[in-house]
Amino acid sequence: MTRLRAVTVAMVPAMLLLTATAGAAGERALVLDIDGVIGPPTADYVVRELAAAKADAAGLVILRMDTPGGLVTSMREIVGAILASPVPVATYVAPSGARAASAGTYIAYASAIAAMAPGTNIGAATPIQLGGSPLLPSDQKRPKLAQGSGNEPADAETRKIVNDAIAYIRSLAALSGRNADWAADAVRSAASLPAAEALSMHVIDVIADDIPDLLRQIDGRTATVAGKPQPLSTAGLEVVTVPPGWRTKLLAVVTDPNIAFILMLIGVYGLIVEFFHPGAVAPGLIGAICLVVALYALALLPVNYAGAALVLFAIALMVAEAHIGAFGALGVGGVTAFVVGAVLMFPSPAPGFALLRGVIVGAALGSAALMLIVLAALLRARKRPVVTGGDALIGTEAETVFWQGAEGRVRLNGEIWRARADLPLQSGSRVKVVARDGLVLHVAAVAPG
Repeated sequence: MTRLRAVTVAMVPAMLLLTATAGAAGERALVLDIDGVIGPPTADYVVRELAAAKADAAGLVILRMDTPGGLVTSMREIVGAILASPVPVATYVAPSGARAASAGTYIAYASAIAAMAPGTNIGAATPIQLGGSPLLPSDQKRPKLAQGSGNEPADAETRKIVNDAIAYIRSLAALSGRNADWAADAVRSAASLPAAEALSMHVIDVIADDIPDLLRQIDGRTATVAGKPQPLSTAGLEVVTVPPGWRTKLLAVVTDPNIAFILMLIGVYGLIVEFFHPGAVAPGLIGAICLVVALYALALLPVNYAGAALVLFAIALMVAEAHIGAFGALGVGGVTAFVVGAVLMFPSPAPGFALLRGVIVGAALGSAALMLIVLAALLRARKRPVVTGGDALIGTEAETVFWQGAEGRVRLNGEIWRARADLPLQSGSRVKVVARDGLVLHVAAVAPG
């Protein structure tokens, strides 16, 4: 009995420690920054940190947002993680001057709390189809509308995309109890609202000057978290900002269209050099690594594959020009196809997912310069005298070691050859090879001086 009491007493401090640790973990508000275009790096960052917040039992996760839009696939990953998270998620459009456009509107509607700072705006959530993947940019023209059809887009494909987006954002509005009609209008006609109007129309829940103000205002509210109503206790939460880690930063660099395009070119050219010069090793190794990384990035980006195929075809034309020597015809066609393919490869209207003009021009000029250098080297090689084989002996000088009549022996490059001449020669005289007939050299005397 005494031993049992001792064990029980010993367990009390441990239980108190675990309770204190759990309470300390739940007294934190994690702040994640979504700044810029929403793409694969942003989705990876938010999804991983939401999973970590669940494991740490954080009290609240705040997505501090300033975005012009992004990829619909990345947006849906973030929305799915928010809806499944047992930790309340608040989207806070801040600082003043920020926006939650396009994909940001969907994320705000999916969050348990939607808040904005003064001087911010939300909306413009019309989806468009660009390249091989739907995008949700903000600064785009409205879809072309059919005459007499209200706000319905003119073509069937656009109607399908827009209607799917409307149904999606209406379902999010139903979960959060926000204004579904305005959300549909934001998708259909790219409507946008400033913070004050968004609050009056029940698009958002709070206008807050900063994060401490946001925590004070939402304290005691009841929000829908993981499909269930949950009271929020946020007054005493410690604010902890979680910046993107090295993995997110590396993914952001790799998935930049300009970097991915350059890596693809390095990879292709490296493998070409290795194929034509086996054993160089370095070009092939670097090219293989760059090409694999580029293919990984291109798989995550909205790429027009016709443009990518045209770029590869252009490289093939320039390589053919360098090796065939078609007097520039293939080279000019290759450079033209390269520029057109690069322009088509990444749809330029997509914010943050377009190639810079400088990258296109620089890559085209670099490829053309490389082709000209190789072509010039090829032409110089064709003009050089032959230095190997039987023809290399023509014009070289030799010394007669034995001669009788029209035939004899000559020493050439340390070897003894049979030789013939039209005129008699003396032993030890200098001669020049003028022709070759199998293993017999035709020589002539070298004139004195």
